[in-house]
Amino acid sequence: MIGRNKSVGPDVIPGAILKMGGEAMLPYLARFLDKTINIGTIPRDCKKSIVPIHKGGDLSAVKYYRPVSLTSVVFKQTEHVIAGYIRQVWEDRDRLNEGQYGFRPGYSCESQIITVCQDISDSLDEATRLNAIMIDFSKAFDLVLHDRLLKKIAASGADSRVVVGIREFLIDRSQRE
Repeated sequence: MIGRNKSVGPDVIPGAILKMGGEAMLPYLARFLDKTINIGTIPRDCKKSIVPIHKGGDLSAVKYYRPVSLTSVVFKQTEHVIAGYIRQVWEDRDRLNEGQYGFRPGYSCESQIITVCQDISDSLDEATRLNAIMIDFSKAFDLVLHDRLLKKIAASGADSRVVVGIREFLIDRSQRE
């Protein structure tokens, strides 16, 4: 789960260090997660993670940069635990539509493409009408209203401490150099 080639965050601790520490690191990671969830605070360094990445074009034009979040490896692990928890809550409460492919184990973009192709093929074979709408969601997350997202997560049955932790992560983010 900890990639050796992942970029380091503001703490400059590479994943290799955590891997070398092995199980000895678990109490420290558990303590970090416990403080993040139970106290509802996130260290300022974890929030100072936005880095502008040049995506081609004029180096002096802001429009050719994309903000990317490079958090610490420790916090990336915390994100995985929280995402896994929310996914489990949603699966237990049957909140995920079978057409939801993103961020689910056993589902992938390729699976979704295969499903769409199969639906088109079935429609052609059966000579039935097929309506399709294609929407590009590539930048959709950038437009998500945080308050609305948090309300939906809370309404889905997630522990209120997790919702507070996510809120804490989303507010007061800053760019680092």
